[in-house]
Amino acid sequence: MKLYIGNKNYSSWSMRPWVLMREKGIAFDEVMLRFDSFSADSQFKQAIAAVSPAGRVPALVDDDGLLVWDTLAIAEYLAERFPEKALWPTGRAARARARSVCAEMHSGFGALRGAFPMNIEARLPEVGARLLAEKPAVAADLARITALWTEALAASGGPFLFGDYSIADAYFAPVASRIRTYALPLPAEAAAYVQRLWATAGVQAWEAEALTEADFVPEDEPYRTQR
Repeated sequence: MKLYIGNKNYSSWSMRPWVLMREKGIAFDEVMLRFDSFSADSQFKQAIAAVSPAGRVPALVDDDGLLVWDTLAIAEYLAERFPEKALWPTGRAARARARSVCAEMHSGFGALRGAFPMNIEARLPEVGARLLAEKPAVAADLARITALWTEALAASGGPFLFGDYSIADAYFAPVASRIRTYALPLPAEAAAYVQRLWATAGVQAWEAEALTEADFVPEDEPYRTQR
């Protein structure tokens, strides 16, 4: 299989399937398409359009040529293809809750994502403090994420959201990155979860490779927050 991704330092949506597959031992070849510009004639847009008509990363091309695009579709496909990897929780109720939190992450939290683009190499605590104070919607997003984590951990007993590592944890890895970059405040239990999540092998590998990148993407480029 081939997984097409953007820059590791910036591409939060690419991070999700990449860390999931690394953590669960699913073999794949990475194809990095570096961000240069979001214009229609940019090298990045031309390269991803040749793979996926959706024109965004990530995109998974299976070993039989099947194209799967969009992070959540990729995760569901992998769960069906590799049932032995237990990518979703085993219990029906837990699976339903895990899918619900992933879907909420997929479609929501736009204020937090817009205010705090993923930038793994940066440390911007002053930006985090200022925007949390200035933007109530951002603070509301962080509070909702904290509540989701707290409720899931209380129900499962941890160490991850639904006990064992699952798609849900991979889905929140970019949020953990933002929390670290912008020093966003969390209660003790949620902060401990971020530490456990960041210590996983998949996330550690992604971070190490992100820190070797030398590309700079201007903060106003829209693909930084879109995918």
